[in-house]
Amino acid sequence: MKLFFEYLKAHIRAILLFVVFCGVSAVIFSLYGLPAAAVGYSGAVCGFILAVFAVIDFCAFRKKHILMEHLRSEIYFTLDDLPAADSLTEKDYDELIRILFEEKQRLENSMNDKYAEMNGYYTLWVHQVKTPIAAMRLILQGSSTEESRLLSEDLQRIEQYVEMALCYPRLDGGGSDFLIKHYDLDGIIKQAVKKFSTRFIGRKTSLIYEPVNMKVLTDEKWLLFVIEQVISNALKYTKGGSIEIYAEEPKTLCIKDTGIGIAPEDLPRIFEKGFTGQCGRADKSASGIGLYLCRRICGKLGHTISAESEIGKGTTIKIGLYEGEAVIE
Repeated sequence: MKLFFEYLKAHIRAILLFVVFCGVSAVIFSLYGLPAAAVGYSGAVCGFILAVFAVIDFCAFRKKHILMEHLRSEIYFTLDDLPAADSLTEKDYDELIRILFEEKQRLENSMNDKYAEMNGYYTLWVHQVKTPIAAMRLILQGSSTEESRLLSEDLQRIEQYVEMALCYPRLDGGGSDFLIKHYDLDGIIKQAVKKFSTRFIGRKTSLIYEPVNMKVLTDEKWLLFVIEQVISNALKYTKGGSIEIYAEEPKTLCIKDTGIGIAPEDLPRIFEKGFTGQCGRADKSASGIGLYLCRRICGKLGHTISAESEIGKGTTIKIGLYEGEAVIE
């Protein structure tokens, strides 16, 4: 019914013109003294003919409307099925659409080329910078002084930033290197804990961890990145306290620290891109990218991530690993 009223609205001028013609005919017939029945009969015949043509035209109008609705999801890719124009005005619109479509395609190709070039540069830069990082790591392994320990911690942060720089463009790329299958969650957790073992010791932070004995459907490399980011944040804001790693039902990994906590007004925004909050502004080195990437990765893996916190008592990050649907592009 709504489509029918839209059709009437589009042809309101023709309808008004028909009514005016009928009125003019009626006036002329009455001036010549013709019977009113002749006027009515003439109007009825014209109205019937108009109704027949209106039904045929409405069917064509409805068919074109349905086709255009179907094309809304395809017009981003092709204009091959665009319906033929029935008038000069429609031809003008058709030509305008084609010009805009071609310009859009040109801009998309240009942006894709620039993105591919930028992504290639980031990838090359990451692989190049990893070489001196590995060399510095080997040099520091031969020293056991307090200075070398602090340098090792800073070098580990640099490695994290390098991984974030590589992760960022990969998430926005057209493809992914996800390898989705069932993994032992304890194996992934132990890799992350081992990586930060020296920082646990250096910051005098105790680890409370009992094997969770859980199999999860995920990608090992990307989930490891998420867990490492969460543990890194927990260590950054927890000194002399503890970090507890445990599981909740249904299939939820919890990483709880006894650090400084997050302000209530900041908590809803900690997964936003670039948001650092009060703690980040006090730390100065926070980028506001780590947890944002964690949320993006969890979304693509079909996982969830959330946070609970209280100022002065600590923060708990919960990663829901129940088997959702991974978003693989």
